[in-house]
Amino acid sequence: MTGPPRRLDLLAGVLSYLLPGLGQVLQGRLGKGVLFFVCLHALFFYGLWLGSWRNVWLPEGGRLPDAALPLVGKLGGPAKAVYYRLQFLGQFGIGMQAWPAVIQYAAADPAADPEDKPKPLPVLGLYMQAPTEAELNDLQRDGDKRFDLAWVYTVIAGVLNVLVVCDAAAGPAVRDDDDEPKGAG
Repeated sequence: MTGPPRRLDLLAGVLSYLLPGLGQVLQGRLGKGVLFFVCLHALFFYGLWLGSWRNVWLPEGGRLPDAALPLVGKLGGPAKAVYYRLQFLGQFGIGMQAWPAVIQYAAADPAADPEDKPKPLPVLGLYMQAPTEAELNDLQRDGDKRFDLAWVYTVIAGVLNVLVVCDAAAGPAVRDDDDEPKGAG
């Protein structure tokens, strides 16, 4: 006999988005939470390392071509940047570990010349800042395909964290013995 459906634990879901596994730890599933935390961070930061810490970023508006984009017409602002670099949607799923890229995008000067080197932010420096075209060419040419593989690792970590968020929001798959009514079974 099954009891009433379990309510969604939205707080645990949000916490697991911010820091993978934190929602499971809040629910008392410590082993699962630590496993998610360690594995997803290892995957994400290994991908960052493979990409020379330059593969999670959003392009600045001034550095993007102004041509009409297929299927969606003319885009502007963040929508254009995300459309230009769709893999960032997957990377963003890892949570606040990808937020420096959004901060760097917001702080970028859209009127800057695409050939100028971006200025580092006071706290973040160049971390997750959009590389120039020349830097991208150097990374792809000198990286022996590591740069391309690197963003795949970071995307996989972000997409897997979406599953971790769903697990936290839905709660444990089995009910505790205390949830079962007396005299059942």
